[in-house]
Amino acid sequence: MECVVQGIIETQYVEALEILLQGLCGVNKERLRVHEICLKSGPNLGFVVSEVRLLCDLEQSEPTWTVKHVGGAMRGAGAEQISVLVRSMVESKASKNVLRLFYALGYKLDHELLRVGITFHFQRGAPITVTVSSVNKMLKLHATDEAVPVTPGIQLVEVTAPATSENYNEVVAAVSSFCEYLAPLLHLSKPGVSTGVVPTAAAAAASLMSDGGGTTL
Repeated sequence: MECVVQGIIETQYVEALEILLQGLCGVNKERLRVHEICLKSGPNLGFVVSEVRLLCDLEQSEPTWTVKHVGGAMRGAGAEQISVLVRSMVESKASKNVLRLFYALGYKLDHELLRVGITFHFQRGAPITVTVSSVNKMLKLHATDEAVPVTPGIQLVEVTAPATSENYNEVVAAVSSFCEYLAPLLHLSKPGVSTGVVPTAAAAAASLMSDGGGTTL
């Protein structure tokens, strides 16, 4: 399982967000460049459509592939009361022939994206990953060098943490607590819930840029 929240931030404030994350996490950022291919199953694999995502890490000297399947979200009264989405998720490393394998199984290309940005991995009550990226679409099949932004001037921020059926309450609490520190710059919520940009972002960014992240939080 994984716990996840998402939000958006204007590109002009990303540098301030980096300063804030650096101060909160105490780790260096890592560059992100991932080619994401979304596949959906064909009719030969059953009536219920299955979706898998193939992620190719282009930052590695030798690109590496990961297969990721995101399942359904946790439902019920308890799930409605928390601000973090808890969903099933399975991922595994794969070989460079993985796309050919899924095509042979009957999967079809639905869409593909290129995510470019930064990521932070750290421990804060749970292993948390924060990704800040520009989402780009390909004008030609697999042409990552010709990708163009889907939403120019806006970047996607995603906070994720692995969880199990035994500890997801603790992980949700850790993610929620961490997100409060980011509130002046952006609002994070469950994926699919549009919240827009926050009105305090400009002032918060100016404050962070002026003191270079020296404020203790």
